[in-house]
Amino acid sequence: VTLLELYAEVAGELAAAEERIGGEGYVGTAAPLIILDGLLGIGARPPLREPVRAACRSINRLRATNGAHVFAVDIPTGLDGDSGKVDRDCVVADFTITIGFAKAGLIADGALNYVGRLEVVPLADLHPPDKKPKEIIASPQAFQGLLPRRQYGAYKNQFGRIGVVAGSKGFIGAALMTSQGALRAGAGLVEVFVPEEIYEIVAAAAPMEAMVKPVQSYRDLLKEKADVWAVGPGLGQSRAAQILELIEKLKQPMVLDADGLNIVSEKTSILKRCKGQRLLTPHPGEMKRIYPGEKQSRAQTATTFCNRFPVTLLLKGSRTIVAERNRPLSYNTTGNPGMATGGMGDVLTGVCAGLVGQGLSLYNAARVGAWLCGRAAEIAIFNNGQSEQSLLARDVLDHLGDAFDEL
Repeated sequence: VTLLELYAEVAGELAAAEERIGGEGYVGTAAPLIILDGLLGIGARPPLREPVRAACRSINRLRATNGAHVFAVDIPTGLDGDSGKVDRDCVVADFTITIGFAKAGLIADGALNYVGRLEVVPLADLHPPDKKPKEIIASPQAFQGLLPRRQYGAYKNQFGRIGVVAGSKGFIGAALMTSQGALRAGAGLVEVFVPEEIYEIVAAAAPMEAMVKPVQSYRDLLKEKADVWAVGPGLGQSRAAQILELIEKLKQPMVLDADGLNIVSEKTSILKRCKGQRLLTPHPGEMKRIYPGEKQSRAQTATTFCNRFPVTLLLKGSRTIVAERNRPLSYNTTGNPGMATGGMGDVLTGVCAGLVGQGLSLYNAARVGAWLCGRAAEIAIFNNGQSEQSLLARDVLDHLGDAFDEL
């Protein structure tokens, strides 16, 4: 029996399955349809040929019309494992389980919607060909030792005092979610600094564990004794000059997001003279404002930006990238499309700040923080009845503890 004959048999079975499964075949409590794609190995290159092409079309139709969940083994059929280029009929996988290490094509920008959730299954004797890889994949195995167990006699001052500078009229939720993210990440103390005009509202709504303080001028915060700062969510730009001064002069590590980034985009040169370490967490739109250069891949953008500015970058997206000069690019693997909703970035900002307060470097806090938030979102859907449509930032907060338990 030749391989082509086997492929033809598979294609025929899939076509028969399409005929058997009607439009009402997978509703209510019916068992889900799961398809394993292992048609071709990593050495195959587009374009696809018959009968494999027909099999791929059938897989994609079952996924689109009958809600099938597609798991690709090592690589989706029709995707080039080196370049990430895809055939027009490439299998669209929900999950790709790859062996040993992630092939370059799996993390290419153009492969994202075909690879889906990426999981690397480590093998002790199988390593990347490059001993010093330029890219690494975030995983619990990669994080071993970064979050040491707490000593029995630990006390709150050992886990960081986080200063949250966030919120303005109409955007008090940003301050609340950022502070909750820091608390849920394990921060010892969280102080929320807000404009006087919204102080009473924020104080009434804030987590009981956080301290809320009114601010007349943000310049007053130069005298505050925080270990880490989280600056920007819902801040507005009415006091941009004061915020720029904080970004430049505060000596403690700082996580910058949202309006903090928008303010920096008007004067990016300030990033070259900051007195403390800075972690920037832009989404693609914010990144374009900060770094509006020529169109590049996300990896190229992150690399060139960090070569130009002495900062750590967390470039948000469906495959979040963490970059820092002289460090390998780190690709996050957790999360789902349900995270494309307001408040997720605020939670991530707080989580990263909370991790820095516990001694993680900005680079490692960004890697671990992105993984935790994405994993919490997955748990909320898989284990707690949420969907990609109903998922909220508060669901991520509620399941951060479950995500921590996996590290």
